[in-house]
Amino acid sequence: MKTWGALLLAALVSAAAPRPAVTTRATGSIAVAALAYLPGSTIPIRVNGFDGPYGLFVNGSGAINGDRYRVGAGGDASTLIAASVHGLAVQTLEVAPTPDPSRPFIAVASYDDGIILHDATPPYRARSALGIDGAPGDVAIDEHGRLGTAATEGTSATIADLDPWAVRRYDGVPFGDEVAFDARSGALFVTNRDVGGAGALTRISADGIVSQRVLGLTAEGLAIDPARQRVYVANVNDGTISIVDARTMVELRRFHAVDRVFSLALSRDGSRLFAVSNESLSSPFAAAGSVVAYDVAGNAAREVAHSTRLGFPIGIAYDGAHDRLYVTDEGADSIYVLDARTLRAVHAPLKTCETPWKPSLERGLLFVPCARSDRVDVFNTATLRRTAGAPFATGGYPLAVAVWYGAAHNG
Repeated sequence: MKTWGALLLAALVSAAAPRPAVTTRATGSIAVAALAYLPGSTIPIRVNGFDGPYGLFVNGSGAINGDRYRVGAGGDASTLIAASVHGLAVQTLEVAPTPDPSRPFIAVASYDDGIILHDATPPYRARSALGIDGAPGDVAIDEHGRLGTAATEGTSATIADLDPWAVRRYDGVPFGDEVAFDARSGALFVTNRDVGGAGALTRISADGIVSQRVLGLTAEGLAIDPARQRVYVANVNDGTISIVDARTMVELRRFHAVDRVFSLALSRDGSRLFAVSNESLSSPFAAAGSVVAYDVAGNAAREVAHSTRLGFPIGIAYDGAHDRLYVTDEGADSIYVLDARTLRAVHAPLKTCETPWKPSLERGLLFVPCARSDRVDVFNTATLRRTAGAPFATGGYPLAVAVWYGAAHNG
């Protein structure tokens, strides 16, 4: 058997050799996305094929810290090496150029692979990945070109600035679920599924100060009213919705909504809050899901509309131009189209790919990530027809989509 030093020497020789030689000499493998990584990405190094302990090394830009590799800005490729007396793994990573702020792109939160950046026009080609040291559950982009996300099974949030490109990590943000920027203050808000046995809301201010407020059980859904500086949070496991002051993080009130209140959407004027009950007819309790509308214009929330029984609703998006709601059904692989005033169906459900998750509306286009088919569907909201090139392939298990239209259009 080769000694550890001999294996390391072989690794270094392999790193300098052409890529086919690197691949054939490895006795293990390092799991990475099949895309070029953006500078500033943090990638957990997972070695398959042999057990540790093993030494980790990088030939190229960036640095290894423990079992994490942070991608550097120099060069167009780096080689990761894992070596022990049990085996050797070598993986070359392409380093992507930083995004052009003037060029539109689509960002997809892929649970398996990080944030995947795509061309904003058909065929929606995947260009690069941003590793965030965990699995992202959501993604948001504000008008200044800041991309926000959080590790849904980790303890950090990430904000990437487009111009100039910079990636910042914020610790102390456990089990992040949904994320959204407040248009007034520039703060990033993150719902936390579990903080000491309860749910919470985290605020990362524009100058990087992190604050947190513990709320109900299992905080997931999120909606922001920038005009009144209110943040609405869905507490799934106690069926309540918290209303939090966006500036002070004080919980103003909490009201009972529906069982398993999961996703939230807000009308354009902030007067109506829409909540999804993520129940399923196929569950042992045969409890149907639904959408409920609340008048939140005053100090007390008042229920004003309730949909019919829905199969297994999960995500929701509000369309102010047509006064409609789009609600994904993870069991039926479809999208309900509801009148935002009456919550009655105004169109037959749109069929889509497998397990549609959190929909998002961007300038007349409805983006629907389909978790189990690793694709994103796109519909024109004027015609309710699928657009050319959709659904398109993306990273593994996509959960959310955000779009950047370029500095000239977003500024």
